Amino acid sequence: MDKILVTWYLENKRDLPWRQAKVPYQVWLSEIILQQTQVVQGLPYYNKFVSAFPSVHDLAKASEQEVLKLWQGLGYYSRARNLHHTARQLSENHNGIFPQTFEGLLSLKGVGVYTASAIASICFDVPKAVVDGNVYRVLSRVFGLDLPINETAGIKRFQELADQQLALDDPGTYNQAIMEFGALQCVPKNPNCEKCPLVNHCVAYTTGSVHGLPVSIKKIKVKTEFYNFLVLQDHTGGIWMRRRSDQGIWPNLYEFPLIETAEAVDQEYILTQAHAMLEVSDNSIQALEQYNAVPWAHRLTHKKLMVVFWLGFVEGTLPKSYPVAALEGLAVPAIIARFISKAVPFTRQN
Repeated sequence: MDKILVTWYLENKRDLPWRQAKVPYQVWLSEIILQQTQVVQGLPYYNKFVSAFPSVHDLAKASEQEVLKLWQGLGYYSRARNLHHTARQLSENHNGIFPQTFEGLLSLKGVGVYTASAIASICFDVPKAVVDGNVYRVLSRVFGLDLPINETAGIKRFQELADQQLALDDPGTYNQAIMEFGALQCVPKNPNCEKCPLVNHCVAYTTGSVHGLPVSIKKIKVKTEFYNFLVLQDHTGGIWMRRRSDQGIWPNLYEFPLIETAEAVDQEYILTQAHAMLEVSDNSIQALEQYNAVPWAHRLTHKKLMVVFWLGFVEGTLPKSYPVAALEGLAVPAIIARFISKAVPFTRQN
């Protein structure tokens, strides 16, 4: 199987920038960005990062806010924080040089078994098989394996199978080949099996079970929450923004003051809560209006957010305000960046 996949790969692989040379920094950067992210979405971010931070030393010198701002829109912000932490670790303790062993790479923050295997095999020819979503799909179909890929027994069996198939003479090329094959040929829906070079070896094709593999047990129950953001402007023209904690969703990003509710609420409720947050009298907030009549839906892994923005003016000075023009320079969640780009900057009407 390895020779078939490598031959297919050399004829069909995409021309991706991190494949042009086996540079550990670039391979590592691409792997971190592409965790939970499709190539078509991640490629522009990769290009932005390489342009802004050509080396691991450049990334290490950046501030966390610079990194988060560049990452904005990719989600899973812990990846960006781990990326920055590891860059500093490599720059300060290893002179910017990546470990050349699987174990050494695994010791880096944010680098798991898959990422360590990818870097080790691609950059240093270490014989470690990668197993990602694409590999799960290819192996489960070719071998007709229906063990759940998100349970311990399944994860262990697929890793064993991947190790058995690994081409020891060129593990990096083989790993890239099987991942690319899953991304382009053995796709999740409607794969073109008749033109697949592995069709004569594929158990799932023979048994008609292609669309049922791989098996994944759904465990996450997505709940809906309402996020009401207060976009308040004071007499100086400043907008109230505050920084989230380093825990939970959107760690360390900036946001408008937030009122979380289990259901849609009216202006009176928001006004009462806003005054409590400001610790001011009931007539301090003026002209509070709902910006979007229909809540914007924003999906996360474990929840669906229904987001509403409330615009208003405040007598006096807000606790922490920023000029409207400065908002675009802050690292914010994607849903807030969308609001900032769409909303016409408002000024106080006298």
